Amino acid sequence: MTMKDFKNVWIFAEAQRGKLSPTAFELLTAGRKLADELGEKLCAVLVGYRVEQFAKELFERGADIVYICDDAALENYLDDVYAKVLADMVAAYKPNKFLLPATNLGRSLSAKTAVFVGTGLTADATEVLINKEDGQLHATRPTFGGNLMATITCAHTRPEMCSLRPMSYEKAPLQAGRTGETVHFAFDPAKHTTLAKFMEFIKSRGDGLDLSEAEIIVAGGRGVGKAEGFELLHKLADRLGGAVAASRAPVDSGWIDYRYQIGLTGRTVKPKLYIACGISGQIQHMAGMSGSDVIVAVNKDPEAPIMKVANYAIEGDLYDVVPAMLEALK
Repeated sequence: MTMKDFKNVWIFAEAQRGKLSPTAFELLTAGRKLADELGEKLCAVLVGYRVEQFAKELFERGADIVYICDDAALENYLDDVYAKVLADMVAAYKPNKFLLPATNLGRSLSAKTAVFVGTGLTADATEVLINKEDGQLHATRPTFGGNLMATITCAHTRPEMCSLRPMSYEKAPLQAGRTGETVHFAFDPAKHTTLAKFMEFIKSRGDGLDLSEAEIIVAGGRGVGKAEGFELLHKLADRLGGAVAASRAPVDSGWIDYRYQIGLTGRTVKPKLYIACGISGQIQHMAGMSGSDVIVAVNKDPEAPIMKVANYAIEGDLYDVVPAMLEALK
């Protein structure tokens, strides 16, 4: 085996509980550019139960080949099992590049798969390019708390793996009627094992609306002042049919879980409406939400950076402004 034996660009199409994640379409956009520059095929990978139904849209979004491992034993995600399946698929079909989403599931899965495969992984990248001189993948990601951007390569092993931050790329356009090749991969219960056991799936608050899909987001910053303050933001988000998010400061203070964090060291979002409450608007946070269609900033400091970029800047205490918003929305 040499690195020349590895061909094609793969993307992992995350599908859970009867739903295909839109991150798959973003990865297809990134993967198509890589595949075209390399003169290789773009392939999508589906692992789970009753996931074959998603192959049609993956073809219509640009995939040339869809690899499918569909089995009832894969209905509930266990990273050991999924990673072993992916590692065996890599060994069988030898992809050159492999992109996965930097979602909660994807971050865990990409790391374990890279270990099982024996290759390198660039985690949480925001951009991927092909070096025209040697065909290597150049993956760029924020580091040192978002103060620097690092470009990382994997020179000596294949496939080159990368988890790509959601919302870093636009969704691939739909080409109705486009088709491709389907390849089935058999699940082996004797080989794809784990010491873990799935017990129960419990939705936590906010899981009904993923941040990456939310059209309206109400975000809180250091100005919220306490964990209880996010209850007020939840009320506004619920009234608007949106989701709650946060800047880094509340996460670091333990007021809200990391999965709600927006920014270079968190998630990237592009909602139609972003209401920033008590957020100063440092560049690290702005990098994660500057693509919002409309930004409403609520801040006591009229000189806060976010007030200068907001479409609507409301000078005032969020504990006065947000209840007024709720009253008006009645």
